[in-house]
Amino acid sequence: MDAITSNNLTTSTLAGADPVEFYGTQVASRLLLGTAQYPSPAILAEAIRASGSDIVTVSLRRESGAAKAGQSFWQLIRDLGVKVLPNTAGCKTVKEAVTTAEMARDLFDTPWVKLEVIGEDDTLQPDVFGLVEAARILSRDGFQVFPYTTEDLVVAEKLISAGCEVLMPWGAPIGSGRGLNNPYGLRSMRAHFPGIPLVVDAGVGLPSHAAMAMELGYDAVLLNTAVAKAGDPVRMARAFARAIEAGREGLLADPMETRDMAAPSTPVMGRAAFGQ
Repeated sequence: MDAITSNNLTTSTLAGADPVEFYGTQVASRLLLGTAQYPSPAILAEAIRASGSDIVTVSLRRESGAAKAGQSFWQLIRDLGVKVLPNTAGCKTVKEAVTTAEMARDLFDTPWVKLEVIGEDDTLQPDVFGLVEAARILSRDGFQVFPYTTEDLVVAEKLISAGCEVLMPWGAPIGSGRGLNNPYGLRSMRAHFPGIPLVVDAGVGLPSHAAMAMELGYDAVLLNTAVAKAGDPVRMARAFARAIEAGREGLLADPMETRDMAAPSTPVMGRAAFGQ
């Protein structure tokens, strides 16, 4: 088993407290961070450090081997000591996604791929039919696939049958910041697949959204826009790390059950009696 320690000592206890495992690789942080849309490379690097994240997603479009474009960006990621999860962002067909994944494997020297096959432009909802087909092709070719999917249980079953050992259901449309649109569906997915690592991916806008995902029993949260587009990306990255830690700790603490009726927190028996 490969082991990766937190890249930032000041936040090494954040973002989940206990490690999580993906395809036999154990990572300390339960916060996965995207690398697009930051105001500057320096702020990106500082935000990643503040988050304590051990895994960052990188789009192949940020790199160009022939023109040497993006090499300074790639060097920045290497210097941070984080594990790279290449993605097929923006791909709309199976062929495009598979080809992009193959190029990313050669460039980043990793079998990991965050698989996106987009089926609808306004919501960027996954094309689940193409997703399953692409996942099957890539898994057969030795890739370790992290599929960006919906909370649909039937699709989840088919992705697992196709070879996926991780599922990444959306919380809401990419970049919307709406949080968890369907907590019931996400809770059902967690209950149906207790042994599969589940990562809420997309739509998370606030630290409270990330905490809620962890309280539902999810193993990690992947986000980008909420940090990159914040007024202070570094502070927001730190806030998300703490929220994920709090949500995970709350889950492990075995929360109280919800009730329909009030229950007094102060015992009724033994109350002081005062005369009229």
